[in-house]
Amino acid sequence: MWVDANVVLRLLTGQPEAQAQEAAELMSRADAGEVRLRICPLVVAEVVWVLTSAYDVPRAQVADVLTSFLASGGLVVEEGMLLAVALAQMVEQRVDFVDAYLAARARLSGAPVATFDGDFDRLGVERLALDA
Repeated sequence: MWVDANVVLRLLTGQPEAQAQEAAELMSRADAGEVRLRICPLVVAEVVWVLTSAYDVPRAQVADVLTSFLASGGLVVEEGMLLAVALAQMVEQRVDFVDAYLAARARLSGAPVATFDGDFDRLGVERLALDA
C-alpha cells in the first residue's frame, strides 16, 4: 500500500497523538513484514516542505530524520538512492529539496536543467541558463 505524507508527518511529529499512534502501529506492522508500505518521491517532497515551513524544523534535522526513516526495513522507497542524495545536497548546498532532487535526476540522466535558478550551478549539473 502507498503511504501519504500525512501518515509520515504524524509518525515523525507525534501529533496529533491518536493519529501518531495509529501511524506508529502501521509502521510496526510494516517492520514486522505484515504489510508492505510504499513511498514515492512526491510524498517525501511534501514531508520536507511541511516540516521545514509549517513546523520550522531545520533542514539538517529534516534530512537526518527522513534519511533514517527511509532506511526502515518496512518501507519500499521509490528512487531511494536519489532521495538520499537529494536530502544530503539540500543540506550541504543549502538549496530547496526539489532543486536537489531535480539535480540528482539530471546527473543520473546526463541531461541539463533548464532554469533561471543559479542554485543549480552549485549542484554539479549542466545548466541551460535562461536570462530574464
